[in-house]
Amino acid sequence: MAGPSWLGAVLFLGVQLRALWPAAAVEVYTSKEVDAVNGTNLRLKCTFSSSSPLSQHLSVTWNFQPEDLSAHEPVFYYLKEPYKLSAGRFKERVTWDGNIERNDVSIVIWNLQPTDNGTFTCQVKNPPDVDGTIGEVRVRVVQKVHFSEIHFLAVAIGSACVLMIIVVIVVIICRHHRKKAQEKRAKVADTEL
Repeated sequence: MAGPSWLGAVLFLGVQLRALWPAAAVEVYTSKEVDAVNGTNLRLKCTFSSSSPLSQHLSVTWNFQPEDLSAHEPVFYYLKEPYKLSAGRFKERVTWDGNIERNDVSIVIWNLQPTDNGTFTCQVKNPPDVDGTIGEVRVRVVQKVHFSEIHFLAVAIGSACVLMIIVVIVVIICRHHRKKAQEKRAKVADTEL
């Protein structure tokens, strides 16, 4: 009787440990938010990791949901090769910019319009890893770039450099005038003697 209860305990422990073991899944990584200028092109970066080796049946699906939360629209699809859309707002405006061997499934959207404001999703399936996270990128198309902290820092550093150059030039000019004045006084003193 001790044998079967011991075997049951081991099986129970195995089931419990399996529940704690992470399930095989695809993890997808994207930026959370991106601002882009109207009329420009935008690379939507999407990378992934998978616990399985790259499959011949790996697929990538990009979709778009407008800000008004209307229905999702297809943007791009990849299965063994990139497939372009035959209809919709992104027809002829999206190109593949990924590299499957490097786990990169990025795309480029050409000629951004204000109607492209919304959320783009990137989903990767790498059988047998078909479940996992879906990457989301919120895109805001703006008329011009916002004055960010980086711009402020660049202006501050540039201004400091210009100010230092002006100070150095003023010091050099003052020394030059002082030297000329000393030479003139020395010349006047020599002529008086």
